[in-house]
Amino acid sequence: MTILTYLIPISLLLGGLGLWGFIYTIRSDQYDDPDGNAQRILGGQYDDKPKD
Repeated sequence: MTILTYLIPISLLLGGLGLWGFIYTIRSDQYDDPDGNAQRILGGQYDDKPKD
């Protein structure tokens, strides 16, 4: 049972880090262009040849 005194704070810390990372990505506008990928899929231009 003494292992729980270590595991509970570690899990809370990791959960807090994950929440902080998620909030950071939302505030830094990383999800602003939801239609951009849809437009690239429907476009006729293909980028399958690497540039030399």
